[in-house]
Amino acid sequence: MAGIYIHVPFCKKKCLYCDFYSIGTSNKISEFPLLIEKELLLRKDFIGDIPIDTIYLGGGTPSLLLPEAVSHVLNSISKTFCVSKNSEITIETNPDDLTKDLLLNYYDAGVNRISIGIQSFIDKELLFLGRRHSALAAEKSVELSLNAGFKNISIDLIYGLPDSTIINWEYNLRKAFSLDIKHLSCYHLTYENSTVLYRKLKENKIKEIDESVSVQQFNRLRELANQKGFIHYEVSNFAKESFNSRHNTSYWQGIHYLGLGPSAHSYNGIQREWNPNSYLEWELGIKLNKPATQFESIDTRTRFNELLLTHLRTTWGVDLDYLSKEFSNAMVEKLLINAKIYLKTSTLVIKNNHLLIPSEHFFISDGIIKDLLDVD
Repeated sequence: MAGIYIHVPFCKKKCLYCDFYSIGTSNKISEFPLLIEKELLLRKDFIGDIPIDTIYLGGGTPSLLLPEAVSHVLNSISKTFCVSKNSEITIETNPDDLTKDLLLNYYDAGVNRISIGIQSFIDKELLFLGRRHSALAAEKSVELSLNAGFKNISIDLIYGLPDSTIINWEYNLRKAFSLDIKHLSCYHLTYENSTVLYRKLKENKIKEIDESVSVQQFNRLRELANQKGFIHYEVSNFAKESFNSRHNTSYWQGIHYLGLGPSAHSYNGIQREWNPNSYLEWELGIKLNKPATQFESIDTRTRFNELLLTHLRTTWGVDLDYLSKEFSNAMVEKLLINAKIYLKTSTLVIKNNHLLIPSEHFFISDGIIKDLLDVD
């Protein structure tokens, strides 16, 4: 099985914390589905004839696409690849874009999973983040999605905001868990170099939250999620039983995928490709039948490190038997030597011959994984 990711770059407004590639809305939205259709034909050989199990429209703001545009993209994929009958088809949405008719038409087009970028149920926090919806619209968006027939609903929240408190964060979590959602993604606020928030930080207009508060918020998240029957299956992701994000899980498990649209990445096990961070450059390449992709071949060390980076983010961890079959004894032995200090403190464990980070230690996973990578 393989996946397809479509990067929809259009945004009405750039959020202050976002560093994903995006452009403003324009008449280019109308031609976007046609360009995706053509890119599919030009680049389909990258993943070959593997059946497609997941399709994900991310962004940007995919909910700016009209239902007929989404339908065109999905039909183009079905004509080009064999799409499994029970495929997971996700679209990312903004709460204030969602209406009853839009959601019904997305559902009719074949979308079966909605991911809603709520980020907070507190208006003051939404204003700080530069979101264009209100707390009321955030809650209403879930209700509208349920009424349109969507049973697989995911929402995003952000914690670790400056001046945020345990009380505010718990309010957000309790509000989220009071809704009939099946998946929750919670990300700690990060200050990426190209963002407005980063500039404010450097100008001392805002101050990062104290790490001890972040840890408390993370622990409260885990406690409440567990009480509500959500499984902490990846660093930032929680789901009801059988409602993991299959598309994102495929990234973490090294499954092949084709990325379409400006800035999208692709992976087929031996090579990684990426499209330019420029709509015009991407568009010109497609129109000239010469996609402007760049690529790199994946050598043994890179493959080993990428496997650690992805698998150790999950509760499944790294299969040591698989490592022994795929890589040299020296690489595996070096890994286990580096892991000893963390095994002693149980921030790493070996269970059923899988090396993994217990989910209660996911908050410090980046530091652990960094120390395990195979470097010169």
